[in-house]
Amino acid sequence: MKIPFVKAHGAGNDFLFTWKLDAPSSAREEAARALCGRHTGVGADGWYVVSPGTAEYDAAVELHNSDGSRAELSGNGTRCAAALLVDAGLAGQHVRILTGAGIKHLRLLGREATRFTFEMGMGRPVCSDEHVRFALPLPDGPREVTILDVGNPQCAVFVEDFFFDWRRLGAVIERHPQFPQRTNVSFVRVVDGHTVEARFWERGAGETLSSGTGSTGAAAAAVLRGLVQSPVRVLTSAGSLDLRWDDEVYLVGPAEIVARGEFYWGGKT
Repeated sequence: MKIPFVKAHGAGNDFLFTWKLDAPSSAREEAARALCGRHTGVGADGWYVVSPGTAEYDAAVELHNSDGSRAELSGNGTRCAAALLVDAGLAGQHVRILTGAGIKHLRLLGREATRFTFEMGMGRPVCSDEHVRFALPLPDGPREVTILDVGNPQCAVFVEDFFFDWRRLGAVIERHPQFPQRTNVSFVRVVDGHTVEARFWERGAGETLSSGTGSTGAAAAAVLRGLVQSPVRVLTSAGSLDLRWDDEVYLVGPAEIVARGEFYWGGKT
């Protein structure tokens, strides 16, 4: 079976997009693993199956992580989906996308060929008082974290630097019993009153160069702990993302379409 795809990335966080009509109707977890394989597939952090829109939204998206598991939301990925729609002439300056976390609204701020900049409403972060500073039990002893939901589960770990095996710790926290559905993990270093630096270990994908929802969680956690004030710039390994927290959190970042092609898949259709 040939699976057509468009590849795009948002600040280095890369995704593949296939229209529902061209996607396998079953075994999508297996297809996602094959497509996203870095050495044997096209390579990506996740795969989207895109369905046509209705009067309420311009398109609906189904997101699979690179391990095949489903994810509710990706900030970077949703911006890339918006770029796909605008490039195809299916949306204009204002884009509405139905995700696993509800309809997300994006505003096109600029475009240069296949490079786009969008502002996306991320919703209001949800964090109980007990989870702002939560002692998470770990094999090496308890570690204080912030647990919140920004459309998907997030765990923010504040650090002085990144000169330790944060990837190993991220993998442990992702599958910690505290998180029965697993969690995304961000390691956050405060730079100044409006800036943090972050590294990301994402549920179902592992290390990613950046993360829209992870940046939202990192910035929101830092605000809730009184370490920074809005607006907040998040410095990632692939560039910066800008967030402000008003009635909800708004994320500004890039999305770039980089390739189109077909993947030859021998799995079930």
